[in-house]
Amino acid sequence: RKITSKKLGHIKHNYRKEYIYDSYERLWHWLQASSIIILLVTGLIIHKPHLFSIFSFAYMVEVHNIVGFILFANAALALFYNLASGEIKQYIPEPKGFIGRSMAQAMYYTKGVFEGQPHPEEKSRDHKMNVLQQVTYLAILNILLPAQVITGILIWGAQRWPDIADMAGGLAILGPLHTLIAWTFATFIVMHVYLTTHGHTPTAGIKAMISGWDDVEDNSSKPNS
Repeated sequence: RKITSKKLGHIKHNYRKEYIYDSYERLWHWLQASSIIILLVTGLIIHKPHLFSIFSFAYMVEVHNIVGFILFANAALALFYNLASGEIKQYIPEPKGFIGRSMAQAMYYTKGVFEGQPHPEEKSRDHKMNVLQQVTYLAILNILLPAQVITGILIWGAQRWPDIADMAGGLAILGPLHTLIAWTFATFIVMHVYLTTHGHTPTAGIKAMISGWDDVEDNSSKPNS
């Protein structure tokens, strides 16, 4: 991005500080992120124990199970919080102009951001995510995460409730499905970290999720070139 900006001539935008993420949101985010990373690492060790023989297999399974339940509890509490506080609306895209806004956001990610163009959607305390982020989080929190939790619980309880696991296809189906979803989460983590660098500085997005204060584009002022 920096190389492209130098070639095209850097466009300087005006920014203002705004408190975007409250303390609970930041706690949820980092707990969820760390849980997913630990689950990915321990899951890889469990899946390929011959490559990681220095680790205790039984211990890795125990850590994986405990962190899995932490992830589930954190997600359930977040759902309650978002419903009770009304923050659930942050995750629901506005139907009006959905296609046009989605295309504009996609163009920004693939082209505009490298040319220093302004963000197509203004960020604020009441509008934290763009339309593509809303769709992505809806899919992750309502489809992928529940599917991963359910398959994980069924794998964990296969010896305790074999009939229930068999109804879902048994370990021959549950294992590969659980692994496939895990790789999807790994892909999301990589893309998520990459997209955080698209702020006006590479670390601006991470700093915002630590302090709660974000530098948002001030579209009321004309950018300087």
